[in-house]
Amino acid sequence: MSNRTPLMAGNWKMNLDHLEANHLVQGLAMELSDRDHDYSKCEVVVIPPFTDLRTVQTVVDADKLGVKYGAQDVSVHDNGAYTGEISTAMLNKLGCSYVVAGHSERREYHSESDELVGQKARKAFDAGMTPILCCGEALEVRKAGTYVDFVLAQIRAALKGWDGADVAKIVIAYEPIWAIGTGETASAADAQEVCGAIRAALREDYGDSVADATRILYGGSAKPGNIKELMAQPDIDGGLVGGASLKADSFAQMATFYA
Repeated sequence: MSNRTPLMAGNWKMNLDHLEANHLVQGLAMELSDRDHDYSKCEVVVIPPFTDLRTVQTVVDADKLGVKYGAQDVSVHDNGAYTGEISTAMLNKLGCSYVVAGHSERREYHSESDELVGQKARKAFDAGMTPILCCGEALEVRKAGTYVDFVLAQIRAALKGWDGADVAKIVIAYEPIWAIGTGETASAADAQEVCGAIRAALREDYGDSVADATRILYGGSAKPGNIKELMAQPDIDGGLVGGASLKADSFAQMATFYA
């Protein structure tokens, strides 16, 4: 096995106000503590809405928690007349470690292109945060059998112009859109097929050291019941978790998959 540190990232999406965020982060920290969680065996990250980030920062700093946190999106602009946008400088001040780029819901509902997703990932990276670059196919692409080519094209378009040393430090999250929030889960073999193809493409494009260092997550109805099987796959380094991350006990159970 590699020396890649597993990562469990909880994407809260548009859920929980700042009071609920406070409650969940404290509950998660207690659950992890009760389970004697070893953060060197799995990094734990929460990705709340923007309005919750200051609260999460306060809890994490005050209680010196091992949990890290990040943002669900970021602007490609530094500041100015961009109503509703949030800059990397704002996220840095809030202590964010991670930024999600190109989640399928952003691609679908906000028409984000591979190029824009790549710019957002680059912006986050250049500001010292780790982008979680999302990719994944819709059901019709899966049924057509072209899903591997589709996903690799998304990643290669987003990472155009990146050098290998930088790619090795980002996180890639494969989320088959047909499995997000539907209760449908790609089997562990399905997930491994695509995550393995992503790693093979990184190897082809950037060489062994980059391919062996880059963390690849699976997302799409990942939950306590299937996390052990997913994490047993050679090219899956963690999960980008949706609904199951909104409950402290279920997310802590996933983060302690190794126990």
